[in-house]
Amino acid sequence: MGKANQGDLEIVPSPFLAFLKDLHSKYKSLQEGAVANYIPELAKVNPDLFSICIVTVDGQLYEVGDYEQLFTIQSMSKVFAYGLALEDRGRDYILTKVGVEPTGDAFNAIILDEQSKRPHNPMVNAGAIATTSLIKGSGATERLNRMLDMFRRYIGRDVFVDISVFTSERSTGHRNRAMAHLMLNFGTIDQNIEEALDLYFQQCAVMVNCRDLAVMAATLANRGTNPITGEQAVDSRYIKDILSVMYTCGMYNFAGEWAYKVGIPAKSGVCGGIFAVVPQQMGIAVFSPLLDTRGNSVRGVKVCEELSQHLSLHLFDCSNNNSCLSNIRL
Repeated sequence: MGKANQGDLEIVPSPFLAFLKDLHSKYKSLQEGAVANYIPELAKVNPDLFSICIVTVDGQLYEVGDYEQLFTIQSMSKVFAYGLALEDRGRDYILTKVGVEPTGDAFNAIILDEQSKRPHNPMVNAGAIATTSLIKGSGATERLNRMLDMFRRYIGRDVFVDISVFTSERSTGHRNRAMAHLMLNFGTIDQNIEEALDLYFQQCAVMVNCRDLAVMAATLANRGTNPITGEQAVDSRYIKDILSVMYTCGMYNFAGEWAYKVGIPAKSGVCGGIFAVVPQQMGIAVFSPLLDTRGNSVRGVKVCEELSQHLSLHLFDCSNNNSCLSNIRL
């Protein structure tokens, strides 16, 4: 099947790839859910798009479906912005501004912790806005360039912001502005609100494809080192912070059931993407724009549940012997 476009990432033909094709075929006909429409540009996406990609920490690639189709990363960006903020400010300072507790509320709820007045965690919108506001830079342009360079390290290629989606989010993001003003009132955000919101809207509008997401997930699985380029994308000391928050908070108010059924750190986005991390083994990505009522990809959740069961991925599955790579190299 030859080589992929990103560096020396190897596309490996195998019975496992045949399994992924069967999995893709099984759920291709599933039409449950609806595309996100609260951002006008997202409502235009083709609901039939569907792809599955897996990248191992030694650079093997397995992919099926519309894996080169570009889409905006949306809330999945929160994970990587959190890592950049940790590098810029350190975990102790970040904890004074954003908590790490899961919440049963919707991702766009306009609430803060009643006692600390902090957002509950970096994976809900309020926490993500606060996190993004902490990224260093002498001005808006430098901060955006640092953000884009961070994504480049994770993916292995330059990325860009979809201006139409950014503009759409910026013009309709009134709930996010309400959150920002609430946080300004309590001192969580101490800089220009519009600048912080613009950077947040821009990070959500970064264009990626399913293969990119799998490489990003594999980078987290590989202790912050991109398994294709060998470049360090994030300081390895913060990997446990990132994965811990993903595990407990990454799937919105579905996080508990996800931890119970799938059992690995993951993050979803209203674009229809889900990426999941199997530490020291692989990154998984699924893209399908049809969402359930909690904002998670319907097909994506189903695929990840089956992958977890088939490969014994659950972190607390005693049968997995700490490695499923023997199952994936068939």
